[in-house]
This record gives sequence, structure tokens and C-alpha cells, in this order.
Amino acid sequence: MKEIRPINWTGSRLELLDQTRLPHEQVTVNISDYRVAAAAITDMRVRGAPAIGVTAAYAMVLAAAELQSRERDHYIGSLRQAGSQIAAARPTAVNLGWAVRRMLRVAEAEPDPGSILPKLEAEARRIQAEDEEINRRIGEHGRVLMPQDGEGVLTHCNTGALATSAFGTALGVIRAGWEKGGRFRVYNTETRPWLQGARLTSWEFQQLGIPATLIADSAAGMMMLNGDISCVITGADRIAANGDTANKIGTYALSVLAHENGIPFYIAAPTSTVDLSVTDGSGIKIEERPQHEVTAYGGMPVAPSGTVAYNPAFDVTPNRYITAIVTEAAVCRPPFDDSLRRAVDAA
Repeated sequence: MKEIRPINWTGSRLELLDQTRLPHEQVTVNISDYRVAAAAITDMRVRGAPAIGVTAAYAMVLAAAELQSRERDHYIGSLRQAGSQIAAARPTAVNLGWAVRRMLRVAEAEPDPGSILPKLEAEARRIQAEDEEINRRIGEHGRVLMPQDGEGVLTHCNTGALATSAFGTALGVIRAGWEKGGRFRVYNTETRPWLQGARLTSWEFQQLGIPATLIADSAAGMMMLNGDISCVITGADRIAANGDTANKIGTYALSVLAHENGIPFYIAAPTSTVDLSVTDGSGIKIEERPQHEVTAYGGMPVAPSGTVAYNPAFDVTPNRYITAIVTEAAVCRPPFDDSLRRAVDAA
């Protein structure tokens, strides 16, 4: 299958496949300033929790190149300030802060200021390589959960290579099932208001050669009731210690519909997305994005002028609606307080 790699490090700059331009244009954005990298995260030129983490790691490399100093304490202080700016680009995805903290630990452990930049570059490359390997392990663990041939699986938003460094999480599970010969039917939602499902997931399935059917978000309930959907699998941007999961807006509604119709509901995410410091979903900050993302699309108004819109980017699915959480370490099942901690410890 064709490999999609949306993030490339050249050794001096970061190259991102601009996801706001897909599927009609494949445009690469060249970034040599960490502030521009942070803005690319905010503007969703790069998106998906793992991809945001990888981008943040390389943003720290760019910061180290710009801010390097012979005086170590000043250098570390400047990197911490840059890290705070990068980590603030989006509030919900835990991988963003996780990557920044990991990079800062490397810098803080290096006594020689002249060695900090090469150490950070090596660490960012390591994070990117680890992400691909982790995603492939998630796929191997999760493929056994995919439905029988002829049955249907539904996915939401975009969780493929575009949301990671390669392969994907929930979409990667679907891909792994297909690579092992499964021929179940695949459905993906359009995922309003940014249409990540219609624009990005449909594009990825075409690139991979996996037949998939696009549906309106609001069609999912009817399809479950009619027996067209045998399981649902989505990604995650932050998972609390008890298994409550923040993901793209609309995930909670799908989980309730799946529960009502007796359909398994799965989450696929790396252990880096598990935040054991957050007890439950009430502690997850939900990003609210600009109103114009709802009232207009592609610069074209879709609502009357002056319309007030509410635009949360994520919602939280309570753990009682989640059948299992697929990580690179294991398929975690309730009680998630125990199984998630064991997976994090094993990763």
C-alpha cells in the first residue's frame, strides 16, 4: 500500500503536507521558524495528536537552532520559553505538551551547550520513528477487533497517516485488517465542521486502495439501526486515567448510538495520549475554535450574517461507552484505571 508521510525533516527545516489544502491540492509548507511551526499546529495545517507531537518536537529543534547560546542557563531558559509557546498552540491534545517536555528533558540533561542542538535533533527523529513503529503495533493489536467480511466498520474524523508520522491509529487498525485479507465494509463520517473525514480520510482510503463509503455525520444512527455497522473505531487526543476519552467533536454521540444499538465502540491511540495525571474526563480542557469555522466553509458563508455559533473542537466520551482502548502495548479493557496504567508501564 502507498505510504503517506506528512512530516519530513530535512536537517535544517520542517516540511509539512498542508492538510488545509487537501484533497484538491498537495502543497508542502517549508518551516524554519519554531513560531511558524506552532502556528501551523494552531491553524490545523498539521493535526492529529501524534502528528502534533512530532511537529512540536521538530519545532523545539528549530527553537534550539535559533536561540543557541554559549551560556547554558540562558540557553535552557530560552528553550523553556519557546517550549511554552509551542505547547500553547492547541490545548486538548496531550501529545503536544508531552513532546515538548520530552525535548526539554534532553536539553536539560546535556551539560555542553554546543551539544544541545544535535541531541535535540536526534531525539526528534527518534520520536518520529517511534511513532510509526507504535502505530504499526496498534494496528497489529487492533486488527483482530475488525468485523467479519461483509460487515461494516465506521470511523470518525481522520486517524490515518495524516494524523501521525505514518500508518495511523484507528485508520491504521482498519488498514492492518485489510492487509491481512479482511474484506469488511468501511464507512467514514464527513466530520463537521472541518470535514476531516470527507477531505482527509476519504483521500487516504483512496491512496491506500481501500474501498470506503462517506456518510453524513447524522446518518450514523440510522445505519447502526439498520445493521450496516458492526463496530466503531476512532482515535483520541487525550485519554484520562479512568478511560474517559477526548476526541473530535461528534465522537461522544457515536459512542451513545453504538451503545444503544449493542455495537462495540473502540478507541485506538498510543500510550503517549494517555494522561494518568487527569483522573477523569472532567479534567480535560476542551478547545473552542472560531465561530467562522461553523458559519462559513472555504471562505464561503453557509449561515446568515451575524449568526452566533458554538464551535468546540472535541468532546469527551465517558468510559462506560468504550468497549476497549487499543494501544501499542495491549488492548485495554475495563476497568481502564488498571489496564491503562499497565499499558503505560509496559510501553
